[in-house]
Amino acid sequence: MNLNDRFRGYLPVVVDLETGGFDNQANALLEVACTFLKWEEDEISIREHCAWSVNPFPDAVIEPASLRVTGIDLEDPDRAAQDEKVVLIDFFQRVRQAMKAAACHRAILVAHNAAFDQGFLNSACVRTGIKRNPFHPFTTLDTASLAAVAYGHTVLSEACRRAGISFDNARAHDAAYDVDRTAHLFCQMVNAWQAAPLMRDL
Repeated sequence: MNLNDRFRGYLPVVVDLETGGFDNQANALLEVACTFLKWEEDEISIREHCAWSVNPFPDAVIEPASLRVTGIDLEDPDRAAQDEKVVLIDFFQRVRQAMKAAACHRAILVAHNAAFDQGFLNSACVRTGIKRNPFHPFTTLDTASLAAVAYGHTVLSEACRRAGISFDNARAHDAAYDVDRTAHLFCQMVNAWQAAPLMRDL
């Protein structure tokens, strides 16, 4: 079995975004991080992480409360932020390369509270005029929902702890850290389900 077989032609890509608020139309996209996965010896695991800092789009609203939570300093000279369209083009190209390598026909977004991340990605595509989004337009794999079933909790930090995955609250709300923890949580849940007899009968 491989990723193509396990997810019926979809490539799961774990994604985390940090933003300037909750409104995907008005608030800025500030960080994008993703994790690519691999299938070896009947288990899914982490292959590679990628992360980008993003310049707010013109006239974007950035809530001070969001910056306090994320700790993002927009004036930090070492932030090395790029414009939204540049980041998305690079991100989507990497997704397509991974799809091709895994012989998958489409990517599927894996995220904690995935509707939030999907909404911001879709709005950013409209805003930048990007028409070829490699992700499925509405289907996602939401680790918050999966964790509620598997571990009885939807909050990422607590779900990780219940799964035996370390979680440092001081590093939370950084896209690169959160996507790594989300990817570990997703892999653990998939691998646990893989062992169920029902899976072998599908």
